[in-house]
Amino acid sequence: VEYKIGGSVQEQADSFKDLFTAMMMGVLLVYLVMAAQFESLIDPFIIMFSIPFAIVGVVWALLLTGTILSINAFIGLIMLVGIVVNNGIVLIDYTNLMRARGLSVSEAVVVSGRRRLRPVLMTALTTIFGLLPLALSTSEGSESWVPLGVTVIGGLFASTVITLVFVPTLYSIFEEKLKGKRLFRELED
Repeated sequence: VEYKIGGSVQEQADSFKDLFTAMMMGVLLVYLVMAAQFESLIDPFIIMFSIPFAIVGVVWALLLTGTILSINAFIGLIMLVGIVVNNGIVLIDYTNLMRARGLSVSEAVVVSGRRRLRPVLMTALTTIFGLLPLALSTSEGSESWVPLGVTVIGGLFASTVITLVFVPTLYSIFEEKLKGKRLFRELED
């Protein structure tokens, strides 16, 4: 005796698989574009560090609201990758600018955190408040779009906190480690 899942369940599973593949390709392409722009492999890694925390925020928001993980929620997750990365780019780019102007790693991180706090928060809050009506909608036909709004809001909330707190910390750690390796190489020569 054999059984096989088919119909709409199979179609949904195939759709999730395709969307997951699309998301992974998107993450890879975003990383490659940032690596080319920053001329670094580490800065894009630091920026993308926020993405897993955004996913944690998505899971938290879906559980808190009792919303199911649907195709639209997954599309929201793909959108979230681009939004989350944008906040990290704003912060790391300004930190690199401050370093180029001669500030130490710790000074550059503090200055960029202060000066880029408002743009990062404005981006996050305008997106969150813009999607709030979608996430809270109870009108007829809106139930398929609610997961998209909940996904982006939850992920953006979590990733914004991570971007403002842990991304600068991770930047400092990597820069200090690289500085130590450069110093060690210079001493060897």
